[in-house]
Amino acid sequence: MLKIGLTGGIASGKSMVAARLKELGAVLVDADAIARDVVAPGTPGLAAVVRAFGADILDAEGRLDRPRLGAVVFGDPERRAELNGIVHPLVRRQAAAVIAAAPADAVVVQDIPLLVETGQQSSFHLVVVVDAAAEVRLQRMVKHRNMTEEEARSRMAAQAARDVRLAAADVVLDNSGTPEDLRGEVDRLWQDRLVPYAMNISNATVAARNGGPVLAPHDPDWRRQAGLLMDRLRAAAPDEVLAVEHIGSTAVPGLDAKDVIDLQMAVTDLEAADRMAPLLGAAGFPAWPGILLDSPIAGRPDPAAWSKRLHGNADPGRPVNLHVRVAGSPGWRFALGFRDWLTADPAARDAYAAEKRRVAALHASDSSTSGYAQEKEAWFMETAGPGMERWAASSGWQPPSYASAGSGRLDT
Repeated sequence: MLKIGLTGGIASGKSMVAARLKELGAVLVDADAIARDVVAPGTPGLAAVVRAFGADILDAEGRLDRPRLGAVVFGDPERRAELNGIVHPLVRRQAAAVIAAAPADAVVVQDIPLLVETGQQSSFHLVVVVDAAAEVRLQRMVKHRNMTEEEARSRMAAQAARDVRLAAADVVLDNSGTPEDLRGEVDRLWQDRLVPYAMNISNATVAARNGGPVLAPHDPDWRRQAGLLMDRLRAAAPDEVLAVEHIGSTAVPGLDAKDVIDLQMAVTDLEAADRMAPLLGAAGFPAWPGILLDSPIAGRPDPAAWSKRLHGNADPGRPVNLHVRVAGSPGWRFALGFRDWLTADPAARDAYAAEKRRVAALHASDSSTSGYAQEKEAWFMETAGPGMERWAASSGWQPPSYASAGSGRLDT
């Protein structure tokens, strides 16, 4: 099952996107609709709201008077938090029941206006944000919802700031144009990414990658994207994961790299790695088959010490290599040290960049990147391994020491 979190600022066009995804075949879980259901007349939810806010928030028929309640809470963060504390748990329980009834291979879209505000980002395979500039949304509220400008700005201020929402997004749908433009974006997202992503999760398959190595200039957004992925991975197996860290070339500022994010997950032993493999698969990171070995670096020949498990992303829109290694193992240590060495030493970073460009040119016409990876092995053995060790000795670098699985802390 592919779980999509859909959000956007008020008047961004989120409801239009939700409706189109439902037409295309998604199972839609509408938090707003559920929020109305859980405070319908006669429900425990409505009784709780009345106890907190008084009978004045009911209309003549005993139903919740939403404009009146909105006038109370939207200008008062404490009262808004009190209302959310009543309604949000009820909404989540009912949403969970709808999701549990969905087919195993479904694309489930949860339309959640306050997804970011309530910290639910890591609960989804992807977060889709529908975006439009603040002034565009303001005009829509005044024109189509009969709000005053003051009322509209108050509603906008009650939600997360636009930059905060965008920082949580895996996908941004721009709704500054026409409805037809937005529907076209949704259709392309569905066909090119969501459908194959759901199929890959169902089949426990890593998304296909074709073509030889293509290096791109360093993208500062790689760090943000890695952060989103790491949060999901920690949430996938909190009792087994010691840490997840961004490694590889995309983690080194200023270094050209293939647009593939490398992450390292630290575990206590490979038995833990194997236990968590189904959980990682369900989270969208299926395993590549077989027990893989890192190449021994700097004359360390013990193959067993370099064993790891390798997972990839089922998402065709974001290639990922997830290296699951035992904390304290040589491969784990080298991945962290190599990243930190290149970050600290511009000359080492530039030397590696030159080697990457040389090897990428040799393998530009390949159908995969395996030849590119193999060609770099000699440089790692002869240059990277010794160079990193000399830097570690001279700088006093030491790898982190993790407290315990699920703690989120590092011992220092």
